[in-house]
Amino acid sequence: MSDPRSDLAKTTFVVLTLALLIASSLWILRPFLGATIWAAMVVVATWPAFLWIQARLWKRRSLAVLAMVLILLLVFVLPLTLAISTIAANAEEVVNWFRTLISQGPPTLPGWVERLPLVGPRLTVAWNELVASGVAGLEAKITPYTRQVTAWLFAQAGVLGALTLQFVLTVVIAGMMYASGESAAAVVRRFGFKLGGQRGEDAVVLAGAAIRGVALGVGVTAIVQAVTGGIGLAIAGVPFAALLTAVMFMLCIVQVGPTLVLAPAVIWVFWSGSTGWGIFLLVWTVIVGTMDNFLRPILIRRGADLPLVLIFAGVIGGLLGFGLVGIFVGPVMLAVSYTLVDAWLHDGEPTVVDATLVD
Repeated sequence: MSDPRSDLAKTTFVVLTLALLIASSLWILRPFLGATIWAAMVVVATWPAFLWIQARLWKRRSLAVLAMVLILLLVFVLPLTLAISTIAANAEEVVNWFRTLISQGPPTLPGWVERLPLVGPRLTVAWNELVASGVAGLEAKITPYTRQVTAWLFAQAGVLGALTLQFVLTVVIAGMMYASGESAAAVVRRFGFKLGGQRGEDAVVLAGAAIRGVALGVGVTAIVQAVTGGIGLAIAGVPFAALLTAVMFMLCIVQVGPTLVLAPAVIWVFWSGSTGWGIFLLVWTVIVGTMDNFLRPILIRRGADLPLVLIFAGVIGGLLGFGLVGIFVGPVMLAVSYTLVDAWLHDGEPTVVDATLVD
């Protein structure tokens, strides 16, 4: 009969050895973990599109992988890189334009603003105080914020090279995953089955559906809002419309929304004396700013049939906890946890039979 203490020591050393191997592997792969997570999210989200492309390229996997890599470079890497480089390249020009605008002084407030209910008198008083302070007073109030924005913009230029390299690495890893997607998916599903049986495998499938739903909801909504907002800025004659569109796209990706850009643009249009275009852009801002309230839920529910509150909490919480990649990691974790808890709560419940069917 074996000694229990010997068995305990053996089990302990086996667990410690496995933990050491896993920790060492993660430490070695640490420079590639971020790109690998991003690549996995992108591949899972775009796998149906990849199969559709493969079917139309004579079912050649190599051609489909090459096509998807080129599409990822054009759709994901190029826009984000151009957005950050455009912001960094135009930083000094934006600051100079802003200072020139301040030096002109505030114009006279239109008379209809004072007649607005509730907010009209307050806006008029605040505007008159701003005018009374003069250009020097306005510049003194704005300058600290201008310096902070300028410092942030130049900081983005410093990380542009590293960010571009990370994007390229993500695309390369995604191409490898496309080439062997079925075998990788089978390994992950088998791992889930080993951990939790059929429920573990179902949780893996649900995680893929959650990733696809969030990618549709967040990515497509960000593109639609940014492009629509940029069209409104160009029509209203707002300068740097392309630059502001890039900023709106980044803000929509991180769930801040385009209003942070559109609202100052509306104020600038009124400031310049174009009341008609200001009203147009104000209405356009309301439409674009609220577009995500109905567009994002529709797209997310097409990918994963989960409570919208759960997905939204996962997006915001994941973003705050894990950064940009948390937009996908957060909903996946909450979706899997929600499904497992729901299955556990309903496990063993008796089937409810309708009495009318029995009769």
